[in-house]
Amino acid sequence: MSTNHYPSRGAAWLAALTDNTPHVDHFPASVRVVDAPLGDIAARYIAVVPDADNAYPRTRGGEVGLVEGWALAQAVRDVLDADAEQAEKRAIVAVIDVPSQAYGRTEEALGIHQALAAAVEAYATARAAGHPVLGLIVGKAMSGAFLAHGYQANRLIALDDDRVQVHAMGKQAAARITQRTVEGVEQLAQTITPMAYDIASFDRLGLLFARLSVANADTPDEADVAAARETLMQALADIGDDDSLATRLDAKGRAASVTVRERLRAQWAGD
Repeated sequence: MSTNHYPSRGAAWLAALTDNTPHVDHFPASVRVVDAPLGDIAARYIAVVPDADNAYPRTRGGEVGLVEGWALAQAVRDVLDADAEQAEKRAIVAVIDVPSQAYGRTEEALGIHQALAAAVEAYATARAAGHPVLGLIVGKAMSGAFLAHGYQANRLIALDDDRVQVHAMGKQAAARITQRTVEGVEQLAQTITPMAYDIASFDRLGLLFARLSVANADTPDEADVAAARETLMQALADIGDDDSLATRLDAKGRAASVTVRERLRAQWAGD
């Protein structure tokens, strides 16, 4: 498969997973929505991709901005509305390759926080309504962009690849916030897991269902796509009737998080 027609990993994997099924109309060029099966189950696949002609310059590299946030919400809400009376809910697959949320005065003035919150709310509502939501991280999953697109998934899967990164902010931003150099941030990440960017460290936090090794992360071949589909189907079966995110607290490294939650619940209950 050539990368000539795919401006990002997200676009390449979306096309591969859906056998190049045409996009759903009425969405911006930066948000690709495809209805295609996942095994024997109907599914909607969604990806945010670069758009060199985007009217908002801060989102031309695949960032999630104002338009993207509202479009993601609409893509998920359309499925919610269409399946409201259906016993079997469609799966939603977020193909994740987002370098950042959009940073700019225009975005702040026009309420990027509301746009991204709308996307988060739509994904969470779909999950609570019985739609299995799966997230496949094929590239970067950074900051508010990841929160808006993918983090609400019942199960997260990531390619086991050096270019797959997850973090609350980029290294340069983290360096400014912590008043360190980029090299200093990288050194800190070696001893403090939540500060790390690599997918293995993220996995140790207990947030992944699986890490998937593929031969061609940039240009997935048939074997890569088959492996991804198989892992997605395994995640789908693992969800069952559980619409919560409780499995993310099962990792050994999350013991403190579990304790904090238990104490907060006790305080709330007045114990």
